[in-house]
Amino acid sequence: MELIIKKAGMLTSVQDLGRWGYQSSGVPVAGAMDLPALRLGNTMLGNPEDAAALEVTLLGPDIEVRGEGAAVFAGADLGFSVNGKALGSWKAVLLKDRDVITFTGPKGKGCRGNLCFSGGVDIPPVMGSRSTYMRAKIGGVEGRALKNGDVIKVGESSPLWKRLCGFQIPEELHLAQDPEAPLALITGLQEDAFTEEGKMLLFESEYTITAESDRMGCRLEGPKVGHTDKGADIVSDAIPLGAVQIPGHGMPIIMLADRQTTGGYTKIGVLSPLSIEALVQKMPGCKVCFRKADVHYGTEEQRRIKDAVGRVKELRASYVSRFDIKSPVPASPPLSTSFKLTLEGKSYDITCEEIL
Repeated sequence: MELIIKKAGMLTSVQDLGRWGYQSSGVPVAGAMDLPALRLGNTMLGNPEDAAALEVTLLGPDIEVRGEGAAVFAGADLGFSVNGKALGSWKAVLLKDRDVITFTGPKGKGCRGNLCFSGGVDIPPVMGSRSTYMRAKIGGVEGRALKNGDVIKVGESSPLWKRLCGFQIPEELHLAQDPEAPLALITGLQEDAFTEEGKMLLFESEYTITAESDRMGCRLEGPKVGHTDKGADIVSDAIPLGAVQIPGHGMPIIMLADRQTTGGYTKIGVLSPLSIEALVQKMPGCKVCFRKADVHYGTEEQRRIKDAVGRVKELRASYVSRFDIKSPVPASPPLSTSFKLTLEGKSYDITCEEIL
């Protein structure tokens, strides 16, 4: 299957789970902003969890399909539609030749999602990943966001993909957090670089996401978080996903997918995995606040994500194994093959045929 990009949308790029193993050489991880959504969307289609997809931001692309396949939009409801029919998020749809995918705009408070295809987006990997890191023009399509006229290849679909039509997962498996809930902040080893008053202000105040936020980091504006006499500068060390870095000006910056590999400002802690997911669905102007959490809380969230992926695998297997149904996509001729098998000196004519 191929995807013809008729209109690229606000910011659409190829992303997977990231380019791991090269941070020691200064290469950022990049990857999808909403990692749990990408893992779940791929799992719904029978793809590996790290298969590449199209990350859609706010206003999605118009795409003409060439060939057949299946798709899921995993993430916020951005008005995912096929041939003008609104489908929303978290529901598998079968695609036919010349179908047109469009997005009508956000239907709720989220702003991002992953358009996953059976077989995954098939472009050449760079350093083991298809993710696009636009600042250095690495990976993806020429290291950039998609533009009008791009042609994107999709890999080979998993077996039984035609039986996925209508497959959807229950809301509790979306793992979406209450958008008004405080973000869980796991404090770390540099916590003592901040005054008690500064820490109190951070956990008791409301902050606003500024317009300078992007895939690299989310800049916040609000009460200043003060440092002790140690100051804001440290010997540069590694920056994990979700790190809350606070430079000398006292305004928090939350490091996201395209973050640099190291940094020389103090970090009061790191957000929990599902708090990162909640944050990346917020737009500039949205308010955020924090609550204190510990490492065990973050570990429990990682377990929840893993369990949700496992449950989706079970539901998908059950769905494609059901006995009903004819595919709404015009059936292709069954695949068949014939060969000779010699066993203990005897020859046998063997014919295998796909059952649709």
